[in-house]
Amino acid sequence: MTAGGADGGEASGAGDRAGAGGAADAGGGGGAGSSGRAGARGGGGDVVARVVVADDQTVVREGIVMLLGLLPGIEVVGAAADGHEAVRLVAAHAPDVVLMDLRMPRCDGVEATRRIRAEYPSTQVVVLTTYADDDSLFPALRAGARGYLTKDAGGEEIVRAVRHVMSGEAGLSPNVQRRLLERLSGPEAEGSAARAAAAGSSPLREPALGAAPRRELPDGLTAREAEVLSLVAEGLSNAEIARRLHVSTATVKTHINNLFAKTGVRDRAQAVRYAFRYGIVIPPDPQRS
Repeated sequence: MTAGGADGGEASGAGDRAGAGGAADAGGGGGAGSSGRAGARGGGGDVVARVVVADDQTVVREGIVMLLGLLPGIEVVGAAADGHEAVRLVAAHAPDVVLMDLRMPRCDGVEATRRIRAEYPSTQVVVLTTYADDDSLFPALRAGARGYLTKDAGGEEIVRAVRHVMSGEAGLSPNVQRRLLERLSGPEAEGSAARAAAAGSSPLREPALGAAPRRELPDGLTAREAEVLSLVAEGLSNAEIARRLHVSTATVKTHINNLFAKTGVRDRAQAVRYAFRYGIVIPPDPQRS
């Protein structure tokens, strides 16, 4: 796949420069729509991530496509200038991941993310935007985005986020993870715990982030699942959790799948919110950091 192939077929926000049917095909023309999903492999045997790029600014969109064309394990199958076009490309090409800008005409990135996750749940969304404020971040995560990067992210960080969301993990930049924890440890998180107590549930309070809960757990969680959840909230990967608990990564994945099913969360970002909301872990005290 070459960057030139992506540029030549991308969609224009102003109109239908290249025709409706293949306006945003990149890296293979009509064949992209019929190729396999995440099981596609490159010549070296590595899984190739099939990606759609959505950004309304032509220069930015072309730059992202060119950058992705230089990265191993990434195949750009389409480029869209707005959310409507992004949804159409997902329907046509069934990509593994959409790199989604937020502020676009006709249909913004949050609405496009919501539609993609509802209609094409096997396609993940990683937001790639200039903005990391609360009004941008939280609506995107609530809409179903599993990753969130700002446009100062480098190529390696983009690839890492794509790989993470394809494997069921969250692809959040360090700054976004910090902002999420700050929000969860603020007055709103305390209010959620108070509301839970008023409703008759007993939020768990432990002495430190990552401590195993000792009282009755919500949603039928086992003590081990709560322990794994607390380590997820610390930001540990599956492999790191396995080392910490002296178990296999397969066992950790089983615990995570079970606790996701019981709590109804879709990804690690939602799991962290759940852990703080129900007091399974205590938010870090900003005064003590």
